Amino acid sequence: MNAEFDRLDRAWYIDRIAKGLIFLCGISAIIFILSIFVFIFAQAFGFITEDLDVGEFLTDPTWRPTSESNPVYGTLALIAGTASVTGLAMLISVPISLGAAIYISEFATGRTKEVLKVVIEMLAAIPSVVWGFIGLTIMNPLIIQIFDVPMGLNVLNAGIILGLMAAPIMTTIAEDALKAVPDSYREAAEAMGATRWQIIRRVVLPSARNGLTAAVLLGVGRGFGETMAVLMASGHSVNLPTSPFDSVRALTATIAAELGETAHGSPHFGALFTIGVMLLLITFAINLTADLIIRGGWKQRGHN
Repeated sequence: MNAEFDRLDRAWYIDRIAKGLIFLCGISAIIFILSIFVFIFAQAFGFITEDLDVGEFLTDPTWRPTSESNPVYGTLALIAGTASVTGLAMLISVPISLGAAIYISEFATGRTKEVLKVVIEMLAAIPSVVWGFIGLTIMNPLIIQIFDVPMGLNVLNAGIILGLMAAPIMTTIAEDALKAVPDSYREAAEAMGATRWQIIRRVVLPSARNGLTAAVLLGVGRGFGETMAVLMASGHSVNLPTSPFDSVRALTATIAAELGETAHGSPHFGALFTIGVMLLLITFAINLTADLIIRGGWKQRGHN
């Protein structure tokens, strides 16, 4: 009897330990994210409280942090560069991604479908530095030759590269959203005499709009957060872009290019981490918007 009790006690303790480990694994992502937030805010705190001029920081296009007499920490040109590259990338990647997802989900069958999914996953696995190298060595001379411009490292180059980078992950998520639409919806529409395109346009796409919206917003977040490819393909020049052929500098590329050569604890160091805080807030806003859209979709569906 005592041996049986001892065995049950050991099993109880093992069960409790296993539950504790699983709980820690479950909340580890939250702990890591909070740690990143705390670290970045801690590094930027001194600059935010002592040197930050919010008006200059957000509205001045001049980024001159290394000037000894008159340093200027204006990020307007950096924000405009990031937004222009990301906007162009979405114009390129959203139609491609949604079209590919619709074809894979609704038209492709058998081996063709499997091959396309494998190829898309392989494209998503290409490192960003390789995409940047493609922009630097292939797209750069092509843009110069086709559009007769003096430099091919510009918004157009970075937008194309970033759009191609974002397309695979957006296609995968969009295809999953379309696949999640119950087949009964398609069968009911087909029984009513709807054509294939009518089923897709009036049944499948509206039913999957929450997942498709999440895919697009994830692409936008990828655009704002990408570093190396944008650094290599955009020209890395502080400008307010007026055309797709202007060289620009992105927020993330500025951090990557300057942080390693900046004195720890200096205002320049704090300004770069403040840009990191800005990027965190932008990403949070994008995710919050996606969450509100998805929740609104679910409430509307439940109401109907």
